[in-house]
Amino acid sequence: MLEALILLLVANGTPVLAGKYLGNYAAWPLDANYMMADGKPFLGKSKTLRGLLLAVFATALTAEIFGLGWQLGASFGALSMLGDLFSSFSKRRLGMPSGSQAPGLDQVPEALLPLAVCASPLGMQWFQVLITAGLFWLLEVMLSRVLYSLHIRKHPW
Repeated sequence: MLEALILLLVANGTPVLAGKYLGNYAAWPLDANYMMADGKPFLGKSKTLRGLLLAVFATALTAEIFGLGWQLGASFGALSMLGDLFSSFSKRRLGMPSGSQAPGLDQVPEALLPLAVCASPLGMQWFQVLITAGLFWLLEVMLSRVLYSLHIRKHPW
């Protein structure tokens, strides 16, 4: 469970750190600034190709270090980012701007999707998947406040 939790933190923390330390460098929006018929962005400017690629790479590297294989790590990172993109898409449809807070929606899809798909290769049972997702939610909320106080995140959530 600890390795899975660390993979979640790496996958979801890497784009935040990249945004802070790389600024606008190679920060191409995944949705190419596409606006839906409702006049709202498809995903929003904070979802970038750079963040996606770095998250997948960092998670693959972390999994390889843990002896889980880079392929599992890359899949895990990609699934976590897919869950995060689902959250962003949902928030835009609900009229919530990029960076707005949606407790649960901000954490659950990006945690449950990779944990559920990768549970077997990680040797996890369903109750461990749920516990790990819950721990990620709690840690993400706490770490977000710390990163905000260190001026790494733009919002404390």
